[in-house]
Amino acid sequence: MNPTILRRTQYVLVLLGMVVTTMALVLVAGCHRNDAQIDENMATVMADVVSADRLHAAVNFQTPDGDFHSPRLGLLYPTELTQGQRISVEYDVTNPDLARPAGRSWTLAIVPALSIIVVGWLIVGVVMVLLAEINRRRNARRARAESDHDEPDQDEMTERSEPETSNA
Repeated sequence: MNPTILRRTQYVLVLLGMVVTTMALVLVAGCHRNDAQIDENMATVMADVVSADRLHAAVNFQTPDGDFHSPRLGLLYPTELTQGQRISVEYDVTNPDLARPAGRSWTLAIVPALSIIVVGWLIVGVVMVLLAEINRRRNARRARAESDHDEPDQDEMTERSEPETSNA
């Protein structure tokens, strides 16, 4: 592989690792911002979990003014919820679509974000090492081929080393 191409590929991989890291940090910052908004205008109600899986939980709740709400994107921090469960939900009075199970906060996003960062950089590192090793082996093979081509054959060397005798 051309050294310039290898270097540019490595730059792209480092850039990719930085993008993944930035995305994970933005995830945590977004969670913090959402929690700050909920804390600023918080109300608490009981809600019914309509559906739940590992990454999403849909709930229905009634606000004190009598309106029913079902946050269109589900709850923040929905882990360990099951369908049919009745839970306490904290929500933003000015935006009832912004809701979370009572007692949960943005700090729950730190471990997943760190996991994303670590796995992302591990993948980038492994790919960079593999590319460097492939490049090293190709260069070594190319150098051996060139040195074999430059060295004369063993038969040619013995012919050249024998002195010519003249029968005079």
